[in-house]
Amino acid sequence: MDKLLLRKCIVEFIGAFFLIFVIGCVSSQARVFLGPLAIGAALMVMIFAGGHISGAHYNPAVTLGVWIRGGCNGLQAICYMIAQVVAAVAAAIVVPMLFGHTITPGATGSTAQVMLAEFLGTFALVYTVLNVATAPATAGNSFYGLAIGFTVFVQAVAVGSVSGGAFNPAVAVGVSLLGAMKGQSLVVYCLSELVAAAAAAGIFRFVVSQDRAPKPEASQRRAVEAI
Repeated sequence: MDKLLLRKCIVEFIGAFFLIFVIGCVSSQARVFLGPLAIGAALMVMIFAGGHISGAHYNPAVTLGVWIRGGCNGLQAICYMIAQVVAAVAAAIVVPMLFGHTITPGATGSTAQVMLAEFLGTFALVYTVLNVATAPATAGNSFYGLAIGFTVFVQAVAVGSVSGGAFNPAVAVGVSLLGAMKGQSLVVYCLSELVAAAAAAGIFRFVVSQDRAPKPEASQRRAVEAI
């Protein structure tokens, strides 16, 4: 692993950790006022903090979507996913240190309802990320973090009572370790989210002309310049 990729992975770890940490803290407390807004805001600030270095995925589903879209290579995608899952494990260790207990399950829907909710929420998230953070027409904008954070917020409000509103395999791993879901449910969440990411990336590739899309090398040069 070269130094640039290592730096990106460190940023991915930090961003994913604080996102999942906030989710765990909110879920460990009863009746947190505007909990979904706190989670969306946590994602937003971490995106603004690290987006210029790693692209601020913080989500294996987003990384899969960006890879399918052609925005990163396979090695980078694998390293990002590992960093994100390790961050989930770390957050799952830290949250009980603060609250002394595991979180209660947040999903109330059937397996089919959970799969549909996670698919739609993750699709909306990945579709938004690809369009506001990787599309040529929106290059250099200053609103991408706000758009992505608010996508998580509105989807969590919309379907959070059905599935818990993970929209992120790393989040699913973290809350699973915290006791919010059974082991077999983790497969349901991850499968729904990754399929949604692939669908969003496929549609993005269809509607956005690829001959105008920035190459991965160009994104890496911008990251180097930002560092």
